[in-house]
Amino acid sequence: MSTLRITATAIAMALGLSVGVFAAESQNTLRPNLGQAITPGDLAPWDISVMPDGTGLPPGSGTAVQGAPIFQAKCAACHGENGKGGEAAMVTAGPPRATLDGGKTIANFWPYATTIFDFVRRAMPANAPKSLTDQEVYALTAYLLSLNKLIGETDTIDAKTLPAVKMPNVNNFIIRFPERI
Repeated sequence: MSTLRITATAIAMALGLSVGVFAAESQNTLRPNLGQAITPGDLAPWDISVMPDGTGLPPGSGTAVQGAPIFQAKCAACHGENGKGGEAAMVTAGPPRATLDGGKTIANFWPYATTIFDFVRRAMPANAPKSLTDQEVYALTAYLLSLNKLIGETDTIDAKTLPAVKMPNVNNFIIRFPERI
């Protein structure tokens, strides 16, 4: 190989290397470098899913009697007196039934009682999601189940009893991943 060819190859390699370094540096300056990787500790407060079998339910308990004043104070403004509807959807439509002619309410639509707990804890009240304590969520869940005539007013709801509540519409859903339940 001639000296000229070796020199030309070395120059081409040097130029290629410098172009690669320049490109890498310019890409870094174009990125905003915002954010960081999420850690398990960062995720834990948001990893609050509750499964139909009760997996994910926290310690605590509540009754409808305890939930009634919480509902009046934090829920009735949107869901109406005794859950009959207001700005937000009604949460009771009388006795449980397996049809949707009264709208989608707890007794005639929701397949699992644990879903009520999960939704209330995650999304309610609408103006302050995740602001309720686990005790308040258990009490509200008991109150909602009682309004829908699915449990008694003095029945205690906790991590053991809540998954045992049989919802009227449970058999009208197709479970996509039944092995996960």
